[in-house]
Amino acid sequence: MQQNRHKSRWNGIDLLHKLAELPLEAVHWMKAKAQTALLEKKLLEPARSIRLQDEAKAMLGKRLQRLDQLAGWQKPSGSGSSGNWSASGFPGGLGVNPSGAELALLESIRKERDRCNRNNVTRTAAYWEMYRKHPELHWALLAHMVSRNGGWFMTDLQGELLPFLLSPEQREQVFRFLERSNALIFHDAYPQLLLYSASVKARLPLFHLLPQLDVSRFMRPVWDCFWERRDSALLTTGLIVNEQHFIESRVVRHPDFRHKVLDTLFFQTQSLLQLNQVVFPFADEGRTRLAGVILDNFSSLRERIEAGKTLYAILFGIPAVAEGALRFAQITRHSGSRADYWPHLFAAVRKQPPVPRGQLQERLDGCKLRPGAAPLYSPRLSDSWADRRVAPAEPGDWYEGAKALGYFSDIRAPFAFEMTGEFCFGLNKIEMAVLAGDLLV
Repeated sequence: MQQNRHKSRWNGIDLLHKLAELPLEAVHWMKAKAQTALLEKKLLEPARSIRLQDEAKAMLGKRLQRLDQLAGWQKPSGSGSSGNWSASGFPGGLGVNPSGAELALLESIRKERDRCNRNNVTRTAAYWEMYRKHPELHWALLAHMVSRNGGWFMTDLQGELLPFLLSPEQREQVFRFLERSNALIFHDAYPQLLLYSASVKARLPLFHLLPQLDVSRFMRPVWDCFWERRDSALLTTGLIVNEQHFIESRVVRHPDFRHKVLDTLFFQTQSLLQLNQVVFPFADEGRTRLAGVILDNFSSLRERIEAGKTLYAILFGIPAVAEGALRFAQITRHSGSRADYWPHLFAAVRKQPPVPRGQLQERLDGCKLRPGAAPLYSPRLSDSWADRRVAPAEPGDWYEGAKALGYFSDIRAPFAFEMTGEFCFGLNKIEMAVLAGDLLV
């Protein structure tokens, strides 16, 4: 029976056979979960919590309160502007009237931002180069790894399986959603990193220029505190909070994206599409495993922020993941293809011609390919989507009070973080949905 299933198209008999296998597969799944729990316990033994300095947090609290007390905040003026700050008492002044040298610096930052904001691959590479140059910028490595996931999501839409489940129009809309989120975060955050790099070179803080880059007034105290206290955890938390707020109204609550993506039935099944799994590849005993989180509700601002903090704790708090993910980033250039981390299961170039509906066959067996099966097609980004012009960010500043300080707390790595089995289980679910749909052809 097993051989016959791979000599002809998948059919109703195969579906019954597959359903009959479910109890045995459930047993295997439970055994795998138990083994995963033991591995997680082992990897967590040397783990450390991400702790914020009490002094740095207190300093930030006072400066945010100072912002709240200021009565002179001006309304945003001009396209794309977050408005000027009336922030007397902040070191360096306002930067309302930059000097000639500062204007030249700002122009070079904008040009570099736009040069690197071409697509997901260029953004991901820019984050990595920034982290290599300034390893104290933990957020740059976190953004690099999360941006890799964004690229994998984008190419999944043109890969082996999802085109059978989503129409071309649906895939286009999901790509627009992913691309806009990825591009806007880079547009807002990368200039801040460049300004920090310029500050290091100049040996004095230049964060009074942040308003000229349309950055939320929330980030000025965060960067000032980081400069004075060198608390990487505080800065990383601040950037996580800021960037998720930045896309909240511009993407997540945007009527167009809500109507065409977030509120649609197919996106509500994002767990099936695996758009809610963020993973970090890391080596363990010669095998590439995946660590990460499952984001249950992307529409929730708080959940996205907490997920970002948890990913930070996994990436920097668990030594095996930290070392393995860093090694992966060092030796593996991001292409957008999942073959970057699992070439045994995925291929960036098709190993066989596309199989039309009505002739599909089962190819996955857990985290392995069935005997004789070709790897799943996972294209590079350059082979999947053309570059899109990045439209200007909508104007406005999300910051409305020091309540954001509530997000600044110590972070512990979760007890469950090993995602290899979960990812494979999800991938098998997608294939099963594709094969079940093929029976209707």
